[in-house]
Amino acid sequence: MTLTNLDEIDRKILTELQSNGRISVVELSNRVNLTKTPCAERLRRLERNGIIEGYRAQLNPKALDASYISFVQISLEQTTTEMFEKFYEAVNRIPEIQSCHMVAGGFDYLLKIRTRDVTHYRAILGEHIATLPGVQQTHTYVVMETVKDESSVPVPKRS
Repeated sequence: MTLTNLDEIDRKILTELQSNGRISVVELSNRVNLTKTPCAERLRRLERNGIIEGYRAQLNPKALDASYISFVQISLEQTTTEMFEKFYEAVNRIPEIQSCHMVAGGFDYLLKIRTRDVTHYRAILGEHIATLPGVQQTHTYVVMETVKDESSVPVPKRS
């Protein structure tokens, strides 16, 4: 299933679910102007085709003592397939790394790290980040204020 296969109702379903993943099928069907059964069928089709990957709770970082955010640029010593695989495996074992992106430009990866405070971040940096396979250099950028931090995916309008 691709973007071109999504009609306006599918797009409304996706938009509603990103706003409230716990919405009942009955309420969802009302919001997208469908009856319950066709809405549930569309929902199952979107799940089956991988458009909807899952459902999760949005947690409050402050309540969980994880509101200190840092972005870290990583430069690797070498960029080989073997090095990438070792790096990926190691990154996925560190729960404080919220996201890891390979980027084009002056460095190789950008990490988003969430910790309780600067002391906790320094421990993660020294014990985990700096010892990741192949790391040559790191540069840290501490977030002073979050202006926007969305995890939703924009659902494009039909062209």
